[in-house]
Amino acid sequence: MHEYTSTARVWGLTCPGFPEEVSRARRWTRDILRGSPVAHDAELIVSELSANAILHTASGGLGSFHLALAVSPKVVALSVTDEGGTGTAPKVEQPSEDAVHGRGLGMVSVIAHRVVVHGSHSGYTVTAELFTDAQPGGHPC
Repeated sequence: MHEYTSTARVWGLTCPGFPEEVSRARRWTRDILRGSPVAHDAELIVSELSANAILHTASGGLGSFHLALAVSPKVVALSVTDEGGTGTAPKVEQPSEDAVHGRGLGMVSVIAHRVVVHGSHSGYTVTAELFTDAQPGGHPC
């Protein structure tokens, strides 16, 4: 491969902070990953991360959130960046049985092969990676 040629492709989408934009984010992800073995998992992850940005950060309402989708032969990486405004970073929680919130990022961490959170109170990026050559339902060693 030539040193300036890459087989990875990257897409980006910025969405207003309205609830109906979550379905737009899902549709966008589904269209890009059409035919990929991780398309359904990626769609679910983008839906959860986008909804979290709208519900739990300044991205909701008059704000916005940004999606990035990077696809290579072995990895699909999905990132959602919010506008911050909260004092706590996104994290996997163990909510009580009757809790209304707190399960989404845990679900994402079970589906994805790796989840990374970057940022500060002014904005967080949650990236979920799906390895396309992994066995279904299993995480690579």
